[in-house]
Amino acid sequence: MAIIEIGINYGLKSLVDLKYYNNSDKVLDSKIRAKFLAGVQDYISEVYHDKMNVISFSNFQIACYCKKIQVPDNDSPDSPLLIAFAIIEKDTDQNLVKSHLKLIISEFLKMFHLDEIISKSLNHFKPFEIQINKILGDLRFKIEDRIGKLFK
Repeated sequence: MAIIEIGINYGLKSLVDLKYYNNSDKVLDSKIRAKFLAGVQDYISEVYHDKMNVISFSNFQIACYCKKIQVPDNDSPDSPLLIAFAIIEKDTDQNLVKSHLKLIISEFLKMFHLDEIISKSLNHFKPFEIQINKILGDLRFKIEDRIGKLFK
């Protein structure tokens, strides 16, 4: 039970991107992942009038929490969503992860204003990684790593 990667996207823009484990030699570019998540969310919204929840693959899942951010002077119902996501092992409790993602988004919005989210680069949000690690605690580690920390 572990979180492999976690991040926050605003539409097609990656704001935070943390990797806890390298499960592959091919590391997916955060821009490609943001496009994938935004595309899936657009599809789900258009076809099912719903938000992304969990995307399942054979070995992993992507748990998501989406928050609509109202942009001033934009009455469009299609304004970009703030999406917190976690790539997790199959046996990880999705509901537990989603509750953490919800808290992460809440804390993120307390720390950063909309104008920062829209205009600043990935480096501007780097200090928030400490907050994410505090919120996740041991959930970001695999069981063998948690046990190993006890005996060090």
